[in-house]
Amino acid sequence: MPRFSVIVPCYKVQGFLRECLDSVLGQSFEDFELIAVDDRSPDGCGAILDEYAGRDPRVKVLHLPENVGLGMARNAGLPHATGDYLLFLDSDDTLTPGALRAVADRLAETADPDVLVFDYARTYWWGGTRRNVLAHLLAEEQVFTAAEYPGILDLLMVVWNKAYRRDFVTEHGFAFPPGYYEDTPWTFPVMLSARRIAALDRICLHYRQRRQGNILSTTSRKHFDIHDQYERVFAFVAGRPELASWRPYLHRKMGEHCLDILAKPDRLPPADKAEFFRRTARMFRAHRPEGVRVDGEVAVLTGSWTGYRLRRQAGRAGREAARRAGRARRAAAARAGGAWAALHARRPLDEGLVVYSASSHRGLLGDPAAVYHAAREIAPRLRGVWVVRDEETAAGLPDGVEHVVVGSRRYLEVTARAKFFVNDVNWPGTLAKRPGSVHIHTHQGTPLKYVGADLRDKPGARLGFDVPQMLRRADRWDYSLVASRHAELVWERAYPCHFTSVRTGSPRNDVLVRGGPGGFRERHGIPADHTVVLYAPTRRDYRRGGYVDRLDLARFAAGLGEGHTLVVRLHPSLAHGPARGMGLAELARRRIVVDATDEPHLTDVLLAADALVTDYSSVMFDYAVLDRPIVVYADDWPAFTASRGTYLDITAEPPGRVARTHGELARLFDSGDWRDEESARSRAAFRARFCEFEDGRAAERVVRTLLLGEPMPAPASRIPGQSGSRDALSPA
Repeated sequence: MPRFSVIVPCYKVQGFLRECLDSVLGQSFEDFELIAVDDRSPDGCGAILDEYAGRDPRVKVLHLPENVGLGMARNAGLPHATGDYLLFLDSDDTLTPGALRAVADRLAETADPDVLVFDYARTYWWGGTRRNVLAHLLAEEQVFTAAEYPGILDLLMVVWNKAYRRDFVTEHGFAFPPGYYEDTPWTFPVMLSARRIAALDRICLHYRQRRQGNILSTTSRKHFDIHDQYERVFAFVAGRPELASWRPYLHRKMGEHCLDILAKPDRLPPADKAEFFRRTARMFRAHRPEGVRVDGEVAVLTGSWTGYRLRRQAGRAGREAARRAGRARRAAAARAGGAWAALHARRPLDEGLVVYSASSHRGLLGDPAAVYHAAREIAPRLRGVWVVRDEETAAGLPDGVEHVVVGSRRYLEVTARAKFFVNDVNWPGTLAKRPGSVHIHTHQGTPLKYVGADLRDKPGARLGFDVPQMLRRADRWDYSLVASRHAELVWERAYPCHFTSVRTGSPRNDVLVRGGPGGFRERHGIPADHTVVLYAPTRRDYRRGGYVDRLDLARFAAGLGEGHTLVVRLHPSLAHGPARGMGLAELARRRIVVDATDEPHLTDVLLAADALVTDYSSVMFDYAVLDRPIVVYADDWPAFTASRGTYLDITAEPPGRVARTHGELARLFDSGDWRDEESARSRAAFRARFCEFEDGRAAERVVRTLLLGEPMPAPASRIPGQSGSRDALSPA
């Protein structure tokens, strides 16, 4: 008996069916059967299903004699299911890699609950991906009932984001009714009846958003089926006194659901909308529990169709008025802000004022933070002010750090008066550079990937990126900090502007040179005797959203064996997208890996790691300062270089060993070759070339030479900068 029975009903989806079937049959967890139901599809679905059944014995195909609809097709597959658990997959959707393994592990961990709810992401026909906005509800670790954790019912009430214990389904006789919205009278009874529900915080399914062909986006009177479906839900509850307390919730849910259908422009024929409203209102009155207060959105159902239309029209008019008022307020604020900034721009520069920003105003981070701390120690007479993006970011600053919120009056004041500006990202175009002010650009590490003007011939990488505007902003730079001659040449090529390159080293890496106590291991409970392997992948420009699942983290962590801890840090641009939902969040919860993506200070993570595995992230240049083993995982190097472009072939001049497949990577760690003599020789050559100015005094050098104008020896001899000006590190 297999662990899973995956039931896939098929109708007019020949263009998507192979991808759906491949996503199941390609799962790393293989203990399943796939029951495909051909719902008398008029296209090639039946032939495709027979083809797959002919080459994989796990595929069972049912050809129905007539078209019965989605729900009834699922019912047809149920008697043929023999698995412990049932999953329903629509034939235009796909399972994510590793989904069944994650579901199986979570079921075992929670001792086989009646229902397991997992996460999904919408994938749009134009290439975008958006994770379920209520994913946080799946972080619950304990087994529960709907009464104990009612928030679980706020998730999309569909059949395909759950795994169901087959014996539980059989015991209660759950089945799908005919018609549209067939998920409703299945899901509510299932969730309210389940005695044990578990959640899995992992994206296990991609929910395809088709441009056309989606049943629920078809304009039709079939949407009136929603009323019959909720009548079935109310009948189910009425027959079970123990569920009577759910009647107020279901009453409101029905009203909200029907109003949502009515508000959608593509659901109901315009001539039928009044009838739909009146039928909904009658149903709403008929099932209203005694003594229940009706308020909020659903209160409109106590009135007339005319009242509903007037309310909708008033709402649209109000929103339009609010938009116009908002535009007027923003225009007035811009004029007032410009006048305020102009007033302060007539005052002399404040020679002791230094304005800092990092990572687009995200707080006290990176190279600017290192310079700020050095300035407070070396030159306390300098006043440092941080620009942050909002009050929430400001609340996270350490005590005693002066700050301004971008766009505020105080922001306009300090940026109009400041002598010095220190940033690792370009300042907004609205910030005018005053004569005599000094802009110091720290960058964000040593470049491997194309940046700046070099992106002109990489349309995918510069999508939405205005190169001329970027160069106009870079024209404000006076100094560009570099950690190596490689970086110096790249910045001067990528940013053909008027600045002087200064060989300071990277201020944020001073702590790596000097060594610091850190605290990352203690915060995350990593044993002192463990070997910590850090995996730090970068984003991909050949995939919309930037995330590509390159490595099976659970498999890699298991392969490292006892005495090892795998730490994962995603690229910052992936921190808030679907990437963590593809398994990382769940693996971190189960302590299979440690997720360091949210660690504010990269250097803390690097100091804790005994080895680095990365693909093409510039973190390798920072980590090389520590002189610890590095492995490059280059499984998609040709695609990456073609889409983004790189300044060197990291597979030919690596900082250590190179693996091109998961098998090669596993063998490197099994054999110990990841830290052998060849690895050490490659690392030494890499460090000599790319860490040549890293002497642990970069922040001090910036403060003394660029903020205070004092002489200080450079870490190495310099070549003339492109501006032709004198080296800022040379004695006066």
